[in-house]
Amino acid sequence: MSRKGLPETTAYVRILRQSWQSGLLEGEVKAGDFQWEFKWHFRQGELSVQPSQGRALIKEPLSRFLEQKDYQLEPGGDYDFVIRAEL
Repeated sequence: MSRKGLPETTAYVRILRQSWQSGLLEGEVKAGDFQWEFKWHFRQGELSVQPSQGRALIKEPLSRFLEQKDYQLEPGGDYDFVIRAEL
Protein backbone atom coordinates (compact mmCIF):
# COMPACT_ATOMS: atom_id res chain seq x y z
CA MET A 1 0.00 0.00 0.00
CA SER A 2 1.18 3.50 -0.74
CA ARG A 3 1.40 6.22 1.88
CA LYS A 4 -2.06 7.46 0.91
CA GLY A 5 -3.62 4.03 1.40
CA LEU A 6 -4.16 3.32 -2.29
CA PRO A 7 -3.34 -0.19 -3.45
CA GLU A 8 -0.34 -0.57 -5.74
CA THR A 9 0.77 -3.25 -8.18
CA THR A 10 4.11 -3.37 -9.95
CA ALA A 11 3.89 -4.02 -13.69
CA TYR A 12 6.88 -5.67 -15.35
CA VAL A 13 7.58 -4.84 -19.00
CA ARG A 14 9.85 -6.68 -21.41
CA ILE A 15 10.59 -5.17 -24.82
CA LEU A 16 10.75 -7.88 -27.49
CA ARG A 17 11.06 -5.99 -30.79
CA GLN A 18 11.56 -2.43 -31.94
CA SER A 19 11.46 -0.96 -35.42
CA TRP A 20 12.15 2.75 -35.87
CA GLN A 21 11.47 2.39 -39.61
CA SER A 22 7.91 1.15 -39.08
CA GLY A 23 7.37 3.05 -35.81
CA LEU A 24 6.61 -0.10 -33.83
CA LEU A 25 7.53 -1.36 -30.37
CA GLU A 26 6.41 -4.84 -29.27
CA GLY A 27 6.60 -6.46 -25.88
CA GLU A 28 4.89 -8.12 -22.97
CA VAL A 29 3.70 -6.82 -19.63
CA LYS A 30 2.88 -8.73 -16.43
CA ALA A 31 1.02 -7.40 -13.40
CA GLY A 32 -0.54 -9.43 -10.63
CA ASP A 33 -1.88 -12.65 -12.14
CA PHE A 34 -2.26 -11.07 -15.59
CA GLN A 35 0.01 -11.17 -18.63
CA TRP A 36 -0.46 -9.33 -21.92
CA GLU A 37 1.32 -8.77 -25.21
CA PHE A 38 1.34 -5.28 -26.66
CA LYS A 39 2.14 -3.46 -29.86
CA TRP A 40 2.74 0.26 -29.72
CA HIS A 41 2.63 2.15 -33.01
CA PHE A 42 4.37 5.17 -31.53
CA ARG A 43 4.11 7.44 -34.57
CA GLN A 44 0.32 7.13 -34.51
CA GLY A 45 0.11 6.90 -30.71
CA GLU A 46 -1.84 3.62 -30.99
CA LEU A 47 -1.46 0.88 -28.39
CA SER A 48 -3.00 -2.57 -28.78
CA VAL A 49 -3.03 -5.01 -25.87
CA GLN A 50 -3.96 -8.71 -26.01
CA PRO A 51 -5.69 -10.69 -24.60
CA SER A 52 -8.72 -8.62 -23.72
CA GLN A 53 -9.03 -9.97 -20.16
CA GLY A 54 -7.91 -7.23 -17.80
CA ARG A 55 -6.89 -4.96 -20.69
CA ALA A 56 -8.84 -1.99 -19.29
CA LEU A 57 -6.68 -2.14 -16.15
CA ILE A 58 -3.32 -1.97 -17.93
CA LYS A 59 -3.81 -0.04 -21.18
CA GLU A 60 -3.76 3.53 -19.84
CA PRO A 61 -0.89 3.07 -17.33
CA LEU A 62 1.14 1.14 -19.94
CA SER A 63 0.54 3.87 -22.53
CA ARG A 64 1.76 6.55 -20.07
CA PHE A 65 4.83 4.49 -19.23
CA LEU A 66 5.71 3.92 -22.91
CA GLU A 67 5.28 7.61 -23.78
CA GLN A 68 7.46 8.72 -20.83
CA LYS A 69 10.25 6.20 -21.47
CA ASP A 70 10.06 5.74 -25.25
CA TYR A 71 13.66 6.64 -26.16
CA GLN A 72 15.06 4.68 -23.22
CA LEU A 73 13.38 1.38 -24.13
CA GLU A 74 15.49 -1.24 -25.89
CA PRO A 75 14.74 -4.77 -27.15
CA GLY A 76 15.63 -7.34 -24.50
CA GLY A 77 15.24 -4.72 -21.78
CA ASP A 78 13.24 -5.32 -18.62
CA TYR A 79 11.44 -2.40 -17.00
CA ASP A 80 8.79 -1.83 -14.35
CA PHE A 81 6.31 0.78 -13.20
CA VAL A 82 3.68 1.06 -10.47
CA ILE A 83 -0.06 0.95 -11.10
CA ARG A 84 -2.30 2.54 -8.49
CA ALA A 85 -4.59 -0.48 -8.31
CA GLU A 86 -4.50 -4.01 -7.02
CA LEU A 87 -4.54 -6.56 -9.82
